[in-house]
Amino acid sequence: MEVIIGGIDSLLNEIMGHNGRQFFPLIATLGIFILTSNLLGIIPGFESPTANINTNAAMALVVFLSTHVVGVKNHGLKYFKQFLGPVWWLTPLMLPIEVISHISRPLSLTFRLFGNIKGEDIVLLVVLFLVPFFVPLPVFLLMIFTSLVQTLVFMLLSMMYIAGAMEEGH
Repeated sequence: MEVIIGGIDSLLNEIMGHNGRQFFPLIATLGIFILTSNLLGIIPGFESPTANINTNAAMALVVFLSTHVVGVKNHGLKYFKQFLGPVWWLTPLMLPIEVISHISRPLSLTFRLFGNIKGEDIVLLVVLFLVPFFVPLPVFLLMIFTSLVQTLVFMLLSMMYIAGAMEEGH
């Protein structure tokens, strides 16, 4: 457990910098929960909690709200100026683009994790049904690898979204 926590801490410092330490509880909780949930789905007879779209949507909404709360906390109401674009006459074009790009973030987090983990669960059921003995071993190894990658992707995107809300616009 110490290696996992240390790895998450060093990853957080590399991606978000020293100011990112305040988000360690959020990122570590998400990472450990997602990894545990993904690995739980590998056990035959169990379904991964992250194979349910509601669980993923809840986690993505927490990240989405955290991102904007951090942005307003660090920049005040000037944070919303980023949605308007660099010059005033581009506002009618930039505002819809920026709003859609920010709304697509939780959708992306939700469906990426859901699709990959639900697909894993379906592949596992099919493989176990067709060849129930030692043949599924390579599939198990692939599923462990995919679980780790999906956890890392969710954590990295969450860190980048929050770090993007903290940085100053140019």
